[in-house]
Amino acid sequence: MVGYLGPEGTFSHEAAVSSPGSSGLELVALATIHDVVMAVENGDVQRGLVPIENSIEGTVSIALDQLVFERDLLIVGEVVLPVTQNLLAPPGTSVKEIKRVVSFPHATGQCRSWLTANLPDVEEVAATSTAEAVRQVAAAVRDGTADANTAAIGTSLAAELYGLEVVAPRIEDHLDNATRFVLVAPHQTGIPAPTGHDKTSVVCFQSSDHPGSLHGILGQFSARDLNLVKLESRPTKQGLGDYCFIIDFEGHIADEVVADTLRDLHAGLRELKFLGSYPAAGEHGPAKRQRADTAWRAADRWVHDVRSRVLPPPGR
Repeated sequence: MVGYLGPEGTFSHEAAVSSPGSSGLELVALATIHDVVMAVENGDVQRGLVPIENSIEGTVSIALDQLVFERDLLIVGEVVLPVTQNLLAPPGTSVKEIKRVVSFPHATGQCRSWLTANLPDVEEVAATSTAEAVRQVAAAVRDGTADANTAAIGTSLAAELYGLEVVAPRIEDHLDNATRFVLVAPHQTGIPAPTGHDKTSVVCFQSSDHPGSLHGILGQFSARDLNLVKLESRPTKQGLGDYCFIIDFEGHIADEVVADTLRDLHAGLRELKFLGSYPAAGEHGPAKRQRADTAWRAADRWVHDVRSRVLPPPGR
């Protein structure tokens, strides 16, 4: 079973259908992101799919903090889903009639410019997901308790599922809007085998805050020609100014160059948390990683050859 942020009709639902490793598994809609990761940790589902970042709104903090600080789960895959937001309302409603909009806060934020231009005085109401917002508005219509001036932001699929109408399509502020989801599983599931274009995610906790500490971390990747695809700092929740660094980079723990990098980081940091090595979404060639791995192997052979010529201490 694969848990996702429900109900049916969310972007998480769409992503879960296409997520790696979900083929043949039952999809289970859960109420919150916290519920999804808890279900994985408790063994109620085999995997969980959670949104981790959006190209407009950035990090989904509740999901990232669960993986970094609260849970010990492994990322085993990712999905990048193009996101189209729509304004949905009871049939016959016009945009100018709408006084209240319900949606997931990240979705509302993705439509900020459109809302400001078209509904400047609208009241914003938070829901646990876009589909839950649509379900709430539709349920109120059926129960006869609906305010005719209330709309939701969500998918056209959710509109079909719950009986609302698209009154304004594609209201997101950027047409290249996309959300990245990660598929998480218990550690006993194992790390997926390398595919040739993979990504590794780690969390670096500094031993102390001193000048050049971040430079020292990043230098490990630069020295080995490993490409970083994401770098983010998060407060450790252990004191003001105490931050850790979440790093996603190209490569797999099975690659010699990646293993060597993580070995050196582990030796120099207070803690290094391994979040996973997994197939990367998108069409990215492995050529750069292959060159780096080949160069590391050549350098390792060179060092081994030089060290083999070191004479034993006198008297032995």
